[in-house]
Amino acid sequence: MKKKRPKEPGRGRLRACATCPGILDSVFWYWFFAAPAILLALLSLRGERKRAAYVERRLNEQAAELPPASVIVPVKGADEGLQENLAALAALDYPDYELIICAHSADQIPPLMLAGHCKVVLAGNGDEETGEKVQNLLAAVRATRKRSRILAFADSDGRPTRRWLRALAVPLAESGVGASTGFRWFTPVPPSFWSLMRGVFDAVGEGRLAEGDNSFAWGGAMAIHKDLFYDVGVPEYWKGAVSDDCELARAVHAAGLRIAYAPGALTPCLDSATMRGFLRWARRQLTIIRVYQPGLWWGALGAHFLYCSGMAASAIASIQGSRLAEWALIAQLSPGMLKGLNRAVLAKAALPEHEAWFKRHSWVHAIWTPLAAWIWLGELAASGFGNTIHWRGKTYRVRRTEPKGKIKSHSQAAFKAAPKKSEGESAETRETIAGSEP
Repeated sequence: MKKKRPKEPGRGRLRACATCPGILDSVFWYWFFAAPAILLALLSLRGERKRAAYVERRLNEQAAELPPASVIVPVKGADEGLQENLAALAALDYPDYELIICAHSADQIPPLMLAGHCKVVLAGNGDEETGEKVQNLLAAVRATRKRSRILAFADSDGRPTRRWLRALAVPLAESGVGASTGFRWFTPVPPSFWSLMRGVFDAVGEGRLAEGDNSFAWGGAMAIHKDLFYDVGVPEYWKGAVSDDCELARAVHAAGLRIAYAPGALTPCLDSATMRGFLRWARRQLTIIRVYQPGLWWGALGAHFLYCSGMAASAIASIQGSRLAEWALIAQLSPGMLKGLNRAVLAKAALPEHEAWFKRHSWVHAIWTPLAAWIWLGELAASGFGNTIHWRGKTYRVRRTEPKGKIKSHSQAAFKAAPKKSEGESAETRETIAGSEP
């Protein structure tokens, strides 16, 4: 008779748990993706209270001095709402400013679109390696009147409020500030799905602007002292460049100065968007960021990969019946949705004229935030290949350029006036009002 082998202690339990390694592996990999995503979402709320206090303070502050200014807006073709946008720029609440509309040629300015009190500058043919918009801006800066002490730059697709220029001018008086910037806020009319989604997507950039130094400026609402514009070598940085705002930010930061956020210069953009137009626009924006600010681009790619991976892991586990994963998904999505709603609340405070729009549509900045995160991930991936962009009917190869001319330190004496127009320069200036301002 065969002798029965004695049972080893714990042997039955090990056999019963033969499937444990697979379960443990699943749990490990779930939390490998979900835990960083939850932590990232919670950390994203840091500083929101401080940012709200900063926005409130900026919106309520009064200017001690408002120096004479020149507002420059490049135009190319008939943007949606162009006439109303230019009219808004011509009616700013500012004691002394001139409005300059610049373009490559006269046929790029649609008939009957000119504001009643403005100067027109035609840049003509210039450096082929420099973006057309940058060439137009350089020509306009050279044509500014001598007494202007501030240069403010706008975009033709934005419709600024009357306090826009005041908001940009105030931070420039502060010590250590080299430039001020606002941002855009899409308030599309009519509010189609892709037009609203573009706004949710883009509001992430506005949410990065806060107190202290900011890593970028937005070309549709940025300002700098005219003498400092030359002192830090912005014209040299702009040579061979496609992006005016990224290069201006580089010049200001290279001089050891800050870029201050001016929430009062938040600019409504009322134009609509199609799916194709939105996705092409997003890829172009992110390609420019990858070239000019690779650290910011890689950080965004890593953060959105973690966030979307955790979201997917929690969603799959929830579908499979995990109650814990359901709570984890809520813990991950809630902070981002709350932050999106907070961005809309602060934007509404900066744009009281559009209160009706915010009452109807601000909810999308909370509810659609998770979907926008996936679009961010897709567009970041798409922008990771190639440096070619298509912009306003032209194709450009985006690249960082190094200034070649001599650049003065910001501590040196500032220029008293802009350089005189060199002989043979192609820029043409035309006044739309009788006479020429000094």
